[in-house]
Amino acid sequence: MRTVPELFRRHPKNPLLHRGSWPYQVNTVFNPAAALVGNEVVLLVRAEDRRGISHLTVARSADGVSGWRVEPQPSLLPATDRDSWGLEDPRVTWLADEGKWIAVFTEYSDDGPRLGMALTPDFCSFDRIVPRVGPEGKDADKDAAVLPRKVGGRWALIHRPQISGTADMWMSFSDDLKEWTDSVRFMRARDGALWDAGKIGLSPPPLETPDGWLVLYHGTKRTPAGCIYRAGLALLDLDDPRTVLHRASEWVFSPEAPYEIAGDVGMVVFPCGWFADGDTVFLYYGAADTCVGLATASLSELVKFVKGS
Repeated sequence: MRTVPELFRRHPKNPLLHRGSWPYQVNTVFNPAAALVGNEVVLLVRAEDRRGISHLTVARSADGVSGWRVEPQPSLLPATDRDSWGLEDPRVTWLADEGKWIAVFTEYSDDGPRLGMALTPDFCSFDRIVPRVGPEGKDADKDAAVLPRKVGGRWALIHRPQISGTADMWMSFSDDLKEWTDSVRFMRARDGALWDAGKIGLSPPPLETPDGWLVLYHGTKRTPAGCIYRAGLALLDLDDPRTVLHRASEWVFSPEAPYEIAGDVGMVVFPCGWFADGDTVFLYYGAADTCVGLATASLSELVKFVKGS
């Protein structure tokens, strides 16, 4: 059995954002999407109000650690019957062909979870999209992001539809970012006592590297005390990302710090945003469904580790 290195290093100022950081009253802030926009870090943060309904709010920082400027009001609010129970867990991707960022998030209502999307050039204004996502037109869906460039002439979406009780990772394709078809399950939750048995889902959008699309995904382990949310690595083929080249058997990020172990939902690290600046990866994540943390890693070390799996 190999020794797993400590690939991700928590920032000493964690947690970076919490409800006291907000200019208006909220219960918790967590699970942010992340983007490097010029010389500024932009987070699209899930904020839960004191009714239990979530919305999304933009926060900006020059160094990605301190001096956060949080918008004085929500950036995206539940607006229709599709999302009357809230908006959750965004991921953002820069689409060079469109000249815009696309945010993909979970819309919740009494019909369950499904995907919502919005395009933005600047994280100031958002144009909502109502996507139709396969397989077979199923609506129950979450944990999704669009790849930053087209694959075989079409946009590719990684997501997790809920079909017959399974919770695996799928990929669908689109010409227009609205109709998503040709859905295929490309990575399954494992069985037995493994950390990612039973349920997996995409964490932040994949990072393109010369060796393949680097994927960080979350898995859950059910224990008598509840579920533990951890994160692991996989590497997908650049030309056909439905092909998994490598998948580490061990997790690489797990709840350890006090603010990850205890909170509204304890024993959870839930990354939704990362970006690479040179060889350094900046990972922003929700901790215990309560606050926002930052961890950093070497991109080359992450790729080396998963290729050795």
